[in-house]
Amino acid sequence: MNDKNLAEVLTSLQPIHYAIRIKGLLDPHWEWLEGFTVTHIEPNETMISGPVVDQAALHGLFTRIRDLNLILLSVEQTHPNDYGKEGSHG
Repeated sequence: MNDKNLAEVLTSLQPIHYAIRIKGLLDPHWEWLEGFTVTHIEPNETMISGPVVDQAALHGLFTRIRDLNLILLSVEQTHPNDYGKEGSHG
């Protein structure tokens, strides 16, 4: 394995950061939001941002949002610093 292939493998193992906008105001202290930045934006929207380890974990978040009967407004792949320090509650 050359250095380029090793770099690609290591990069693929890194979590991908997402910003997920939801209609409504979520309590940032909910256990399932641990590790994410929760920011209340707009009059009645919440942004959940942070690292997601893989597609299965991302679908798990979508399932939780659906099970809570929340309205998903948008999902964006982001840079880790786009929405502040991850893991804090705002």
